[in-house]
Amino acid sequence: MNQELTKLLTDHGASLIGFADIDGLYQNADVLALPRSVDSETAPFDIPRFPKGISIAVALPRDVIGDIRSAPTMDYFQQYHALNKKLDMLAVLCAEALNKAGYQAYPQTVSATKEYGVFRTIMPHKTVAVRAGLGWIGKSALFVTEQYGSAVRLTSVLTNAPLQCAGAAMTPKCGDCMICTNACPGKAILGRLWHAEMDRDTYFDAMACRLKAREIAAKALNKDITLCGKCIEICSYTQGYISRNL
Repeated sequence: MNQELTKLLTDHGASLIGFADIDGLYQNADVLALPRSVDSETAPFDIPRFPKGISIAVALPRDVIGDIRSAPTMDYFQQYHALNKKLDMLAVLCAEALNKAGYQAYPQTVSATKEYGVFRTIMPHKTVAVRAGLGWIGKSALFVTEQYGSAVRLTSVLTNAPLQCAGAAMTPKCGDCMICTNACPGKAILGRLWHAEMDRDTYFDAMACRLKAREIAAKALNKDITLCGKCIEICSYTQGYISRNL
């Protein structure tokens, strides 16, 4: 099943695919938790809690990432939304293949992924990706891969299919690097090295990121959107992806 899904998703444009054991990692959505973002849900909700997850990543084009050195560009804005649509297509395609094989599956598309509190979800795409062995959580709270740095967007599919899964989460490879911490215009990155037991708020201020990113996007693009990209572009692993001859 792993090989069939990997070929299917790769043939349709996925950059990375991984398989994860996520049993016991689901969060309980407290929709009344304070503080909360203006986008978070106010009515109780849940999702199917299947034991396996499939992580799907698509890399952002190198030239688009290289161009956001000073501020987000219209190309980056357009790619952001185009990749969201592509990831939704891949997640649905994967879920349909699993259903056809006789298993249950829940594609975590944009419309199916709801937030509670301050930008939290019951099963984050990044959790599935880390457990699938595709990369690690950087100091920026971004998902970082050796191949593409943090220049990837993610989706995931939850399933009860008997998949072969990766082992323990990958150890972060950020080391003493503070490039993203020092470059963050919103001072949202606190400079702490991530490990699996850490709560996001102890190393990253998500609300500070949102507020500054919206300010930057309004000025650079005249768009009411949370879009910055500085920590993506400046990451040394992303720079390796941009400069590498493929």
